[in-house]
Amino acid sequence: MTKTLRIEEVRDLATRALANNGASDENAAAVAGVVTSAELNACASHGLFRIPGYVSSLVNGRADGNAVPVVEDVAPGMVAVDAKGGFAPPAMRAGRAMLIEKTRAQGIAVLGIRDSYHFAAVWPDIEPLAEADLMAIGFVNSKSYIPPWGGRTPLYGTDPMAFACPRADGPPMCWDQASAALARGEIMLAARDGHSVPETAGLDSDGNPTGDPNAILEGGVQLAFGGYKGASIAMMVEILAAGLTGGNFGYEVAEQNDFGGPSPCGECVIAIDPSRLGGDGFAWRIERFFNRITEDHDARLPGDRRIAARTRVEKEGTTIPVALYEKIAELAGGA
Repeated sequence: MTKTLRIEEVRDLATRALANNGASDENAAAVAGVVTSAELNACASHGLFRIPGYVSSLVNGRADGNAVPVVEDVAPGMVAVDAKGGFAPPAMRAGRAMLIEKTRAQGIAVLGIRDSYHFAAVWPDIEPLAEADLMAIGFVNSKSYIPPWGGRTPLYGTDPMAFACPRADGPPMCWDQASAALARGEIMLAARDGHSVPETAGLDSDGNPTGDPNAILEGGVQLAFGGYKGASIAMMVEILAAGLTGGNFGYEVAEQNDFGGPSPCGECVIAIDPSRLGGDGFAWRIERFFNRITEDHDARLPGDRRIAARTRVEKEGTTIPVALYEKIAELAGGA
């Protein structure tokens, strides 16, 4: 059974569930904002599905729902944000304005967030930068789920990354993908709904490839996409998101709660002002490039389906399992 919610109802439900369990109004609004964006973009694995994990982290004290991020101007082209053990969305919101200012002044700047609990997709962190006519790439690490190439012991996180590019005609092009062959949220959804996953997604506890999501989640490991190439990218993400920022590496992260709550790791965002190198015609040159891509039969730009979903979801609402709705409504103190 499913239930359809309007986007305004999604935001209200998520906000109340967080605030009812220890998040300040500002933190609840920031986290609910990224959850709502995920539902609006038909990204169910990072939408309301994540709220029980957020709440569990608040209740058990792993994440501080009243944390106030501290923004540090550490260099002409660098911004550091100490999330103070809180969720990542408030930290990103706190540091974004300085990152934009420095990027426009220097041509390029980097934002590093440490001691934050990240549980969202990465594209909501960087798409606002592209809306401000900047290019951006973001990296986030997590608790260890992926072994190094040739290994069997989890060391790297799913370690997602996202890239956003402004356009002259249309919303920014923005892709978001994990270093893992399949995002952990997708495997969790498959387990919940009784679906199999590709055998390239992970190994069972005996080290055998498996399409059973439960075997991967319960004693198995996830695999990087593309074999050793993906494992190398996961290593890069760990270095940028954790090593560079002072955040925790995946193997330093304690066991999470039963809901698969957020990991206290790090995030790195690099922003570039394309007008400094590409000139005033950059956006139109990119637009012509994108047109060449989409003119080829059924080719599409990364993120096109997500953008197309916005109009549909805004009009029709988003549909979630009734059991999930009832759980979140209970956490919110009532429907």
